[in-house]
Amino acid sequence: MKLDRTDIKILYELQKNGRITNVELADLVHLSPSPCLMRVKRLQAEGYIEGYSAQINLSKLGQTLTVFTEITLKNHRQVDFARFLAVVDKIDQVIECHLVSGGYDYLLKFVTAGIGEYQTIMERLTDMDIGIDKYFSFVVLKSPIVKAHLPLTSLFPVSG
Repeated sequence: MKLDRTDIKILYELQKNGRITNVELADLVHLSPSPCLMRVKRLQAEGYIEGYSAQINLSKLGQTLTVFTEITLKNHRQVDFARFLAVVDKIDQVIECHLVSGGYDYLLKFVTAGIGEYQTIMERLTDMDIGIDKYFSFVVLKSPIVKAHLPLTSLFPVSG
């Protein structure tokens, strides 16, 4: 399926507000409601839209700690990466895991109840012998800019 400018606009608007009505969405992307709904259903069927979710205001629920952690593995065989990922994938507090280039292998983002919980998780990971050579932790003090949407219209400037 080839996407056009209108499809990208639909995706852009839906990621900003997944609860928007079809009529409001159609107006924003300059379509009538029926063709707009058909496009949304097609984007869902083709897997461009994976689902809808609520963005939770964590500060309303209580205090949390966000930590970015650089992890370097001892060995770099496929089996080493697979073993590490199999364990990390099961940790609810790991909300992002990126294989990166540069001076370390993985960048993980943790959200925990506090420094004690984070420390317990990291001690458990290092004790498990899953190939961690070293890690560095960066505690987030403040997050002045956090965007939940991607710049789709500038990433994919299609014609049509």
